[in-house]
Amino acid sequence: MRTRLAAAAVTAALAALVLSAPTATAATALPATNTAHHCIHHTTGLCGWTHHQKPANKTETAKCKDASLSYSRHAQGTCSHHHGVKYWFK
Repeated sequence: MRTRLAAAAVTAALAALVLSAPTATAATALPATNTAHHCIHHTTGLCGWTHHQKPANKTETAKCKDASLSYSRHAQGTCSHHHGVKYWFK
């Protein structure tokens, strides 16, 4: 009986460890302002700084393919309703 209880306790502890482990998120947090004039790695779009593009102001994070501006705080979903990202500035 004790062996079964000990085994159940170990199993519960392992399950809690696995379920509480941090998971990677798809969203990349973007900095509030970009004074370094370079871009972090994104899966879509080009770095505006390397293509001699400048943001409209210091809080712009991306320029969409339809020429609209984005001030998104996270990379995930940026310009999703504007045909995707053309240039990143963060």
